[in-house]
Parts: sequence; structure tokens; C-alpha cells
Amino acid sequence: MTGYDVVTFGEAMASLHGPGPLRMGGDLTLSVAGAEANVAIGLARLGHAVRWAGVLGDDELGRLILRTLRAEAVDVTACRLDPSRPTGLLLQERRIGDIIRVHYYRAGSAGSALTSADATRALGSASIRVLHVTGITPALGPEPAAAVVRAVRLAAERGVRVCLDVNYRAKLWNREDAAAGLRPLLPYVNVLVASEDELPLVAESPEAALAAGPGEVVVKLGGDGAEVWTEGGHVREPAVPVQVVNPVGAGDAFVAGYLSGLLDGLPVAERLRRGVVLGAFAVASHGDWHGLPDRAELSLLALPGGETVR
Repeated sequence: MTGYDVVTFGEAMASLHGPGPLRMGGDLTLSVAGAEANVAIGLARLGHAVRWAGVLGDDELGRLILRTLRAEAVDVTACRLDPSRPTGLLLQERRIGDIIRVHYYRAGSAGSALTSADATRALGSASIRVLHVTGITPALGPEPAAAVVRAVRLAAERGVRVCLDVNYRAKLWNREDAAAGLRPLLPYVNVLVASEDELPLVAESPEAALAAGPGEVVVKLGGDGAEVWTEGGHVREPAVPVQVVNPVGAGDAFVAGYLSGLLDGLPVAERLRRGVVLGAFAVASHGDWHGLPDRAELSLLALPGGETVR
């Protein structure tokens, strides 16, 4: 592959999903998770050329992640295997109803050892249209933070669009540290994505975020949909009503849909629509990315409930 529509750079982990409280025991399902990997899979299913780059342990869980991403047509040639560190792990438990609780085991993991050299390797010399990063990676420690800075600066120097999803994780850093780590990235960012409660970490308002550098400020509104602010105005799109099965991964799916629309040259309103459609697919299915559609399936949610496709 000589060029990529999108390169995602960050952490990927093995994931164990439980049907109920973990303290009760029972069966767990082994899979793959990680915001940047989720976005990569969502884009690849829509036919885009995607690379995921990061660091994995040279272990069986790392091989599971590589095997899964390859099976989803995601390029992993820029991934580095670290024989001295394990692949990170997370456990998801359905605590009650559709309330999901996530427990992380990532201290000392390979993903927490990302370096600036990994960022340079991620972009390589290939033609790239978009670099996607999240606020999770710089929260992993000083070296991963420096790696994200290196990645976005290198992308900006090469004229590559940069998408930053704030993706705040309170278990990794506090809001003050997150603001200090993420605000300096804004001059290099073209598309900023944040939920309503995350936006204040990087700017006082969408208009203030636009003034700091990004040309598009995308605000996720959960069950109320999403909105985009640009110099040309403000567009809002309601959520697609679906029965919620699992809310984890909805934000990553939304980003994949939005970036897909951007790559396809769709107007802002249609990018938003594709984003909320993918978000609906995510929450209406089990797993972070497992139920995401290919292009032929984008219209499935428009069918009446209970419809059988023959």
C-alpha cells in the first residue's frame, strides 16, 4: 500500500467482556479494543485505506490484535512489538441494564511506551490524507504525550489533515492536566471532536476552539445527536433512534463515520449524518466495533423494526 486515507496512532488492547458483574464470575469473551483501533476498523469497513500504528507486546494478546486488524483490512506494518512489555488489557462488565463499567490493566503496558520514533514510523513516507489521534494517548505518560505532539506536528508540516478526539479518561489524568496537555495541540488540528463535557478542556466555546486553529469543531451530544461548528456556521443532526445494547465504542464509531464523509467530500451536514448513523450501529450491537456496517449496510437503520432482509 503506497498511500492511506487515514492513519490512526495510539493504543490498542485486548478486551474481556462479561455479561454481568465480574465479581460473580462466569464466562468472558476475548476481543480487541482501543479508540484508535476502533476508528481504524470502522473506516476500513467503509472501504477506506487505513493504517493503525502503535506498540504491542510480543505476546499472544498482541498477536490477537494484529490478527484482528489484518482481518479487518487495516494495515499494521508500522506497529512495533516490544518483547519487554505486555499488551494492555481491559475488562468490561455489564453492571446493570445498559450501564457498562470498564477496568483497565495498562500500567507498564507496551502501549504506554509509545515514543516519538513510533510517531515518525506511523506516518512514514506514504501519502496520507488524515491523521487521527485521541486524548487518551498523551494521558498514558510523558513519552506517549511527546509522541502525539511529534505526530501532529509532522502531519501539519506535510499538509496532512489532523483529527483530534478529546476522549477524556478520568482514570488516566485529571481535567487540569488534560487541558494542559491538549490545548497546545489545537494549532495543528483541523478537525476537533469532543463531547459537550469535554469541550471545556480545550476551549471555552466552539467559537473559541475555531479561533485556536481547527477549521471544524464537532461536538458529540450523545442521545441528542451531534453538531459541527465552522467559520461558515453551525449544523446539528439528531441521533438515530435505536435500542441501546452497549454504549461503549459509540464515540469512536461516530468519528469513523464523520471522517468517512470528510474523505468522500460530503457536505458538513452529510458527514454528521454518517457519523450519527455509525454511532447508532455501535450502540445497537454488542462489542465496541463488531456491529459496524460496510457501505452496503449504511441504510439498514432506515428499515422498519423487525424487518428481514432477504
